[in-house]
Amino acid sequence: MNTIELTALKNIKIEDYTYDLPEEKIAKFPLADREASRLLIYDRGVVSETFFSQVPALLKSGQTLIFNNTKVIYARLFFQKETGAHIEIFCLEPLVPADYARNFESNYYCEWSCMVGNLKKWRDGAIFCRFKRGQDEVVLKAEKLGQTGGEVHVRFSWNKELSFSEVLEYCGKIPIPPYLNRESEDSDKIRYQTVYSREEGSVAAPTAGLHFTPELLKEIEEKGVQIARVTLHVGLGTFRPVKVDNILEHHMHSEFYQIDEEAAEKINRAKESGHRVICVGTTSCRTIESAADKNGKLHATNGWTEIFIYPGYEFKVLDCLITNFHLPESTLVMLVSALAGREQVLSAYEEAVKEKYRFFSFGDAMFIK
Repeated sequence: MNTIELTALKNIKIEDYTYDLPEEKIAKFPLADREASRLLIYDRGVVSETFFSQVPALLKSGQTLIFNNTKVIYARLFFQKETGAHIEIFCLEPLVPADYARNFESNYYCEWSCMVGNLKKWRDGAIFCRFKRGQDEVVLKAEKLGQTGGEVHVRFSWNKELSFSEVLEYCGKIPIPPYLNRESEDSDKIRYQTVYSREEGSVAAPTAGLHFTPELLKEIEEKGVQIARVTLHVGLGTFRPVKVDNILEHHMHSEFYQIDEEAAEKINRAKESGHRVICVGTTSCRTIESAADKNGKLHATNGWTEIFIYPGYEFKVLDCLITNFHLPESTLVMLVSALAGREQVLSAYEEAVKEKYRFFSFGDAMFIK
């Protein structure tokens, strides 16, 4: 980063990325029909409106849509001490095995980095969660191995031949965003997942993808639009606000991503042939921008990213973005502003508020062309 870029970054103030949002505009639940959401289109200064079901009409043959195929895990686990104290453990990131897929396949034990609610009640000793699997009672034990900052190293073990993925499915609860101010319901197990979710690992959904249905995806492919699937496991940091005045001091939470050869080839081919690359959601955007080399080329790869995209950033791969409306003073509003401009984005958001759009995870969407 050169001196000019550094000076410009120091002049970016997080309070410049806020807007007024009445509480009633936050969508607490999804619409009955995924693709019935409204869609605000921003096309180089011109704002128009339609419904998400019309997305295929907005796409052209040869373009490539990039989807994040991560799957939200049932990360919330509830335990009880022998004293009767209730403790919630929120699984954040696998430690042993460190590989997501291998960890979820683990039988009998595994280790995770976790957040723990009511931690002061869990000074030492094991805590337990019991659940039924058919006629069998399964006992899940949690032991605290250490702590770094606000994250606790937890060892889980259980007494039956089950994968950890199955353990979570039986006794875990799906995490939903805290700003919804409600408990998760059975319907969230379906509606807080994309229809194309596959790779387990996220604690939050890539919400721009929640609007797509199998029928919509089929219609898009029949039009000659390429679909590329990448993976980024969304961490809890997606809900964390920027709390520093100088964004140089903001630390992005590290997240695991993966791109296979097929996805890399599709995206490279689109760029080489002059067709647009359209990311579905900010997580897809962060994945390809993290993985691309300086010439904008992608290769099969995986790793961890802390990429922070803010105004002044030069996109290497992304051309357009389909995204939901994001929280005020968040890194995601800054990412969208890097693509379309701060004043333009905030003006579009103000228009959306005035026109009674629904906001955040279960809300309406925006297509930045």
